[in-house]
Amino acid sequence: MPINLPIALTWLRIAMIPLVVALFYVPSDWISVPVRDTVAAFAFIVAALTDWFDGWLARRWNQTSSFGAFLDPVADKLMVCAALLVLLDLNRVDTFIALIIIGREITISALREWMAKIGASGSVAVHRLGKFKTVAQMVAIPCLLYWRPLYGVSLELLGEVLIVLAAVLTVWSMCYYLQRAWPEIRDKSGRQG
Repeated sequence: MPINLPIALTWLRIAMIPLVVALFYVPSDWISVPVRDTVAAFAFIVAALTDWFDGWLARRWNQTSSFGAFLDPVADKLMVCAALLVLLDLNRVDTFIALIIIGREITISALREWMAKIGASGSVAVHRLGKFKTVAQMVAIPCLLYWRPLYGVSLELLGEVLIVLAAVLTVWSMCYYLQRAWPEIRDKSGRQG
């Protein structure tokens, strides 16, 4: 397993997940709800920024690796799914929205793994729809974690709108990836049957 700064940042993002979740299990007399929510939102923002930064560093320093390419999306999915579960527990996100987003992540991860196994990973390469979905999620989740107005802006409402947008983009991008993969799926299924 190669160790370099981009991979270390990815591991840091994974290590931050239990810390953010643990904030919501600290007794309320130890930390106030506004402080807890602020720290959780800030930690999520830092983690989201490391997602962008580790990829940029890996490309810039020519430190890309197959392990880093594997670990980075795993870290993203763990981070988003953990945050959605916390938000579900806090009643700040609808169960149906969380199921759509988490279900899509599992489905597309499995699809990409299978497509790589049959040598057709190019047909499910990251598309801008998936990137727009990720941006909507990465902005919505800290808004929903913070859950208060900030400088007169209703972050609760912004987060709710963006998480619904993320769910719509989630379904749209999943359909796109499945459509792109369908010829390979049909061909491979036909040969095995």
